[in-house]
Amino acid sequence: MRKLSAAFLAAGAALATVPAFAADMPYYPPVIEIPDVDYGVSGSFYLRGSAGGNALWSKEAFAWECTACGPVVQSAFPVTAWGYGYSVGAGFGYETGTGLRFDATLDLVNNSGMTVNKGAAYGWRSGDYKTTLRSTIALANVYYDFSFGGNYGYGAAGGAFGYVGAGVGAAFNDLSVQSPTGGPAVPSGQNTSLAAAGMVGVGYDFGAVVADLGYRGVYINKISNSAAHYDTVWADNNWLHEVRGTLRYRFN
Repeated sequence: MRKLSAAFLAAGAALATVPAFAADMPYYPPVIEIPDVDYGVSGSFYLRGSAGGNALWSKEAFAWECTACGPVVQSAFPVTAWGYGYSVGAGFGYETGTGLRFDATLDLVNNSGMTVNKGAAYGWRSGDYKTTLRSTIALANVYYDFSFGGNYGYGAAGGAFGYVGAGVGAAFNDLSVQSPTGGPAVPSGQNTSLAAAGMVGVGYDFGAVVADLGYRGVYINKISNSAAHYDTVWADNNWLHEVRGTLRYRFN
């Protein structure tokens, strides 16, 4: 009996010392590991505006002509001088944040001075014929932006970058021709043609605003005045070479 009583007293004394011992121990709150939130890659819509200079070239032009009272036939004439001009444009697009972006653009092109020569065999119709082209070019485009820092798939990292792109659409052309002194008048006219483009350039991302400078080569399948049969003049496989600057403004 005495042993049992001693055991209960020892246990009671031990329980009485627990609060005092616990009070002397330092308190460390539990550490909860919270993983980083992965927001993924976010895209943004943008507006763009551009302006630049251009040069127009075609290998040859065609017209219905005759020589020495012969029959009227389709004749080819060499292009002997480039045409030069300018363009302004606007567009709306979306960038995915992975380097890919897409936009639709509308550009107003003005170019003059491309020269077609008819040789002496054409008598009073011989000489230099100079063209003036006003064209509205509508394109759907895709681009790939890449960082100069080595991080391919350029997104919202900012800084300098390069890009390549391609587009396809239509050109709505208005053509007029200045005849040589004493030569026949050539009627003005319009036509619509397939158009396609390839782009390459460099730029800098400032955040909400992105600026770039680049080259665009625009292929215009056909430029013509679409006049009555024997007054028709045209040129196939035309190339418009542009150097232009662009500003893009991101909405978000």
